[in-house]
Amino acid sequence: MRKILLIGVGAGDVRHVTFQAAEAICAADVVFLPDKGAEKAGLREHRLAVLAACRKGKPARLVTFAVRGRAKAFSDYRANVEDWHAAIARDYEEMFARELGEGEAGAFLIWGDPTLYDSTLRILDSICARKALALDYEVIPGISSAQALCARHKIALNEIGEPALITTGRRLREGGFPACADSVVVMLDGEASFDALAVDGFDIYWSANLGRPEEASLKGPLGAVGDAIKAARAVAREKAGFVMDVYLLRRRKD
Repeated sequence: MRKILLIGVGAGDVRHVTFQAAEAICAADVVFLPDKGAEKAGLREHRLAVLAACRKGKPARLVTFAVRGRAKAFSDYRANVEDWHAAIARDYEEMFARELGEGEAGAFLIWGDPTLYDSTLRILDSICARKALALDYEVIPGISSAQALCARHKIALNEIGEPALITTGRRLREGGFPACADSVVVMLDGEASFDALAVDGFDIYWSANLGRPEEASLKGPLGAVGDAIKAARAVAREKAGFVMDVYLLRRRKD
């Protein structure tokens, strides 16, 4: 049986890799590396740095694969994502059959944690459900960007006795600030969705490309720092060729 290792490698600092993750990286026979084009070459370079740090000269067979894009035009967001995942599952199934031998282990180095806003786990579930390929998988947790964000700003994720919620930029734009929580972490936001909020009602804690040399972090009342965040985001993208940012919005109670 073939085995897949979904390994969380943290939010951008090689030192985020846990001992458990390092052991799994060393155990892999094949490492699957996504190709997201020249614009995001820095993501590939970080994964290669993680491999070098963990394997310490032990060679690994690298398989680079093209990342299938999601349809830009759609009327139903969930259906669009499900169709996209189904197509990726077919690609992965063919890749595993071609590149991974019986009894071998293949690894994906997942940014952050494999269970938080990453689709690989769901895609593997669908492959296993089809039973066309004998496959098992293991999930190795990693430091998420939400954890790294709170650590960088020296804040707790939640306030005393209060819930915290993790959502996306799309949901923030479409539904506004959730009524069920005073602390909300926003991920996958390419459009500065905090602009949709009443700026005088929130504090924001923001970081981009956490753990990398071009990291940027800002915090303060949303109305005071919102424009500076957008400017810093643009600079981080220019320096790295990509930007992966995350922020926590906290409802002001004064």
